[in-house]
Amino acid sequence: MLTGPTASPSTIWRFYVDRPDGIALNDLEAFHRRILPLVERVEYDYMEVSSPGADRPLKTGRDFEKARDTLVELKTYRAVNGLKTFRGTLQGLEGDEIVILDEAGNALRFDRKAVAVVRPLIEFDEEDLQDDAPAE
Repeated sequence: MLTGPTASPSTIWRFYVDRPDGIALNDLEAFHRRILPLVERVEYDYMEVSSPGADRPLKTGRDFEKARDTLVELKTYRAVNGLKTFRGTLQGLEGDEIVILDEAGNALRFDRKAVAVVRPLIEFDEEDLQDDAPAE
């Protein structure tokens, strides 16, 4: 809720939709259509329906398996060799350890209990950001 000299309080309904096999745009649209008659019974200003996102944290063994060989960011609760944030290619879970390869190809191992969060990194290069519209 935002308040201030020029803003009035707003009511926002925010829904995150997920399922084990993932969510597509059509799924979000279907959820929106199904929930709309229910939320119309109450007063609100905005409604958002979205998925947790491609960069949602990895938590389950299945999450780690699906993300194997992808670039991830790993954050630890306490500094390890002076750092708390690491980037690398996820190799997966080995027992109670999360294993990533750093840019030099070194295997970095982290006790799962020492890791605050692991999430896929989504990187875009300049080409990804170019407009796909045909030139005139």
